[in-house]
This record gives sequence, structure tokens and C-alpha cells, in this order.
Amino acid sequence: MAYVEVDGVQVHYVEHGPVGPGVPTVVLVHGFPVDHRLMIGAFEPVFTDRQGWRRLYVDLPGMGRTAAPDVASTDDVFRILRGAVQALVPVGDYAVVGQSYGGYLARGLAAADPERVTGLALAVTVVDPRHELRELPRYQVLSRDPVLAERVGSEALAAEDVLVVQTEETWARSRQEVDPGLAAADPEVVARVEAHYAGSFPVEPAPFEKPALIVVGRQDSVTGYRDAWSLVEHYPRASFAVLDRAGHALHLEQPGLLEALVGEWLDRVEEAYPA
Repeated sequence: MAYVEVDGVQVHYVEHGPVGPGVPTVVLVHGFPVDHRLMIGAFEPVFTDRQGWRRLYVDLPGMGRTAAPDVASTDDVFRILRGAVQALVPVGDYAVVGQSYGGYLARGLAAADPERVTGLALAVTVVDPRHELRELPRYQVLSRDPVLAERVGSEALAAEDVLVVQTEETWARSRQEVDPGLAAADPEVVARVEAHYAGSFPVEPAPFEKPALIVVGRQDSVTGYRDAWSLVEHYPRASFAVLDRAGHALHLEQPGLLEALVGEWLDRVEEAYPA
């Protein structure tokens, strides 16, 4: 296990890919309150045939293996995340990928370090941290495998409030990639951050004129899809995709489309910033 210290916090991260001069780096930031396992499961397949990238999967404070008992707000989370990125990528450029709450933080990184951030990709991103102001579709299940229903029981499926496509694969991956992070999160830290969920750091102070990608789920009842359209004008080089048959677990329900879109975004980053 690898750690980097920021303000007395040992920030856990997982690193894949080569390291060295000229190697492009991407920092991948998970949602709330899961951990790096979600991001590895969602995005490592993109790099199967693209081995030249260094990938840094960071556990946010109070989540995964990053113990941070004094963290009390999203501002604290962002400060420590930014310090970890600065320590792990002290020189040179890097791209950022953010999922859900991690997308909100990723926008903050791009705004704070626009000269070094070469590209930004957002999946089911939090747009407005104030939940009551989000425009959300109702939660609905579009597809349910009857074999899965028989195996796990109707009560378990009824308790599910994210998956809109409930198959053996989406169910198994959610148990493997999402549940461990939820179980590992520090409940006291999570409660404090939830109470101070909106950050005071800038997220779009000026147009970000680097390759960008915004992917949302048409059935996402957690962060929605309509609000994300408001981000487009801040990112003049953004591709925007709304995927049907996809909720907040878009990475599980439409993995092929997500991987294709992220791969095309990486093509654009490589074209703009060749090694």
C-alpha cells in the first residue's frame, strides 16, 4: 500500500502504469463516500490497450484507507486532495477524472491549476452541491434479471436505490467495487462532510479551454442529467453525452459507452499535449 502525507494525513493511493519523464499522468477521484476501487473498476479497462499513462487513484480523506479523523468539510477534503496531487505530481502536467462528488472536486482542481491540468473528464458529476436545488428524475428500474431477483430476493432489490439496470454483472460489480468503499468510510467524517458539503473553492472561475468530457445518465436520480448542461459553456472543448439506460451507476450499466467516450477524450488530450 502506498501513501503520501498531507498536513498530517496519510493519503492512500493506488498507482498503475509507467513513471518517468514525458509519461502522461491522470488523477482519478472517486465519489462520496466510496473509494478507489470504484474508479479502478470503471476506468482501468480504458487503459488495457493504452499502457502509456500513469494512473493515480486516490482515496479521499475519511474514505477508503485514508484515515482523517479531523476532516470536517468538503473544503478540508479538497485541501488534502490538492496537496496529495501536488506531492504525487510535483512537476509537469496531468489530466483529471472525477466521478460524482469526485467530479465536483476535479472541477476544483482544474480551476486551481489550469496551467498544468491538460484535460478534465466528469462522470455523473455533482453540479450543485446543494441537493435540494438539483433537478432530478425519479428513481426507476429499467431492467431486472429474473434470475438475479430469484437469487438475491425481492427485499434486497427493493432496497437498491441506484442501479437502474439490475443484472448479475451490475449487481456483482456493485458488491465488489462499491460496497467495500462504503463499509470502509469513517461514519463520523462522512457525517461532518455531509453537513458542510458545499465547498468555498472556485470550480469554474474562467473558461477551461482544454479537452473535456461530461457524461451523465438519463435516469440518474442522485445528481441528475439536466443540471450538467449548464457546465458546457465553461468548457469550450467539452463533449457532452447523456446515456439512456444509465443512472448514477452509469459506469456499471453502460461500461462500453463510457470506455469509448473516455478513450476518445484521452485521444484529444494526447493530441493537444503530445509527449
